[in-house]
Amino acid sequence: MTEYSPEMKQFACILHLYHVKAYDYLQKIFPLPHPYSLTNWLSNDEAAAGFSNDIFLRLQEKVERGEQAYRYCALMVQDMPLQKQREWDLHTQHPTGFIDLGAGALDADETPLASEALILMAVGISSPWTAPLGYFFVNSTTGHFLAQLLRHTINKLNNIGIVVLAVTSGATGRGAETARALGIRIDPERIQCTFQHPPGSAHSITYFFDVCHALQLIRNALQCFQKIEWLSDTAQWQHVVELAALQERRVLEPRGPESGRPGNKESYHLKINLATLLFSEGAADALEHLQKLGLASFQNCSGTVKFVRLMSQLCDVFLSGGPWRRGLKGPLLAGNYTKISHLFNEAKSFFTTLTDSMGRYIIKSKCKLGFLSFLLNAESLKWLYTNYVCPEDTPSHHLLTYALSLNPLELFLGALQQACDSSGSPTCTVFRAAYHKLLASCSLAPASPHSRGSGSTNSWDVALSRRRDLTLGSVRAQYNPARGRTPSQYPYCAGLLLRSTALSNALTDLSLHARSLTCAAGFVAEQLASDLQCEACLASLFELDESRLRCRSVLYVKKFGGVTLPSASVHYITSISEQVLNQCDKVEDANKNTKLWHLSLEQKVFQELLGESPLFPTLTNHLFDGELCVNNHYTILVKEITRCYLNIRTNHAKHLNLTCRCGKHRLKRLKGKHGFPSPLGSCQSSQTHWGHESSLLFQGWLAPAEVP
Repeated sequence: MTEYSPEMKQFACILHLYHVKAYDYLQKIFPLPHPYSLTNWLSNDEAAAGFSNDIFLRLQEKVERGEQAYRYCALMVQDMPLQKQREWDLHTQHPTGFIDLGAGALDADETPLASEALILMAVGISSPWTAPLGYFFVNSTTGHFLAQLLRHTINKLNNIGIVVLAVTSGATGRGAETARALGIRIDPERIQCTFQHPPGSAHSITYFFDVCHALQLIRNALQCFQKIEWLSDTAQWQHVVELAALQERRVLEPRGPESGRPGNKESYHLKINLATLLFSEGAADALEHLQKLGLASFQNCSGTVKFVRLMSQLCDVFLSGGPWRRGLKGPLLAGNYTKISHLFNEAKSFFTTLTDSMGRYIIKSKCKLGFLSFLLNAESLKWLYTNYVCPEDTPSHHLLTYALSLNPLELFLGALQQACDSSGSPTCTVFRAAYHKLLASCSLAPASPHSRGSGSTNSWDVALSRRRDLTLGSVRAQYNPARGRTPSQYPYCAGLLLRSTALSNALTDLSLHARSLTCAAGFVAEQLASDLQCEACLASLFELDESRLRCRSVLYVKKFGGVTLPSASVHYITSISEQVLNQCDKVEDANKNTKLWHLSLEQKVFQELLGESPLFPTLTNHLFDGELCVNNHYTILVKEITRCYLNIRTNHAKHLNLTCRCGKHRLKRLKGKHGFPSPLGSCQSSQTHWGHESSLLFQGWLAPAEVP
């Protein structure tokens, strides 16, 4: 019963984590403690390194109250790089920056400094709750170390009544080593997707590799091999490159009698939506559409379409969101399991027969880990369905596969990086302070923003952000950086809106003002599109050919004066912003152009928009892709459009030289009523929101000459 010294505790914890076999051997000679005691020694109060006692206590209270959502969870681990630096902690009066596993920092002179922090998180698999369980400062780790740390975490969760059903790690070399150390076998012919804990017991736990990591590896494999063959089909990387690099081109379409416009042809500009994900239904549709158009570069792309579509369907299954989504994108249920099972069988036969151009199997090559990750994940998901969703006595009959990726933990890490308030890697001291700040506001309630560490970002945005390198825009930037997504120059017509200029003061023709407003709204749409990561939101910014509206990866847009015409919603938001700005401009205020004044303008614009007709009708279904919260893509889009337009209008000094250019252009009166296409397209019902000056927009009175 003698109390162990701090040095003995450190020695026992380190030995058990780094080499369990050596610990078992020495335990026969020396009075080393039982491993369960080590789990307690690795725990601390507040925000010190180790397991967080406060979080485990709160989870235990929920379990003891009988809250079924907390009975089962998935466990995940991820690392965050640190800046190696020795510092002096004024609070504890001890040096920091060293390795710390929870039993005290190893601060001897010969001890290496910590280079990364390992963060552990528990996630509900039937209810979207998350709990950061703790962190550990390490210098270098192995798969065996991570396996032991995960077993300690599982023990601690089991002690409070929470059963771990799955473990998720990155699809990396260290992640694969961790899986093997736990007892997972990743052989495509004999996959073992579960391990026993405690070893030799009847309780099994599945293992998953992060889907976003696996997608990146498969993308790299396709690029490395250039061609991947199976049976009689071939997927070619060149098709992806050609799709991303496709130049914008003018297309003449037959004009129907319902358009009410003279002439037999209507002009559109075909452009690729660079926010489209490489492995998505949109990319497959785009390849098929360009093949039907007869473009030579896409005539033999049927094999690439099959490959992209299969990967897209697998992504939908493994990144399903909330229970309100349907089909493959919904939670795993008895109703969709048969379809998912068939998809997994198809993927297995597909992946195991893939070969390179020399006939060598991809699944046995150096670029195999991405494909093996999906095969392992498929077996693990089928095991979870059979043993967790199907039985009658289970508390929940659905499974959120999103909880089996690293996205929830990445969302927390993003908030942690933001709290560190540093662009680079934080020091141990900064990391500990940021972690303490997040822990103080952490809520374990399902779907709570604070339980994820951030109230401004949702899970759908994190999933998009983590796949930023898997968009067509990233492919274009890689092969032709000069032609990446860059916004157009400031539109010359928008200069007519600038205040304190002779041309603006002399402006009396409202149709010219309406044209300028439309061009400015189009510029706002183009500028936002250059940085948007969401395919659906980007497509909603422009006026599109409605007959092709469903294919948001290939856009048919209209242009005027070199500027893409905005959608009705974008035009309406900018027109309301202009009205508010004009009203506020009449009030003398010495604090104009301050941040507070800008915020007051935004607030007035939102007040004007409240109660009006719904904006962005094409995004109605898209809103269910993320959490059901106020701060979704709909509200974010409205805010960004408002801010972008107000910034253009209030920072007009930067564009005074363009105002002069506007004055030099010849303005002429057009014959007829159709000199300028309607930004509303067929949505004429929204025209009433624009007021008198917008109605003059369609009369085509004045048109600036084309800029050379």
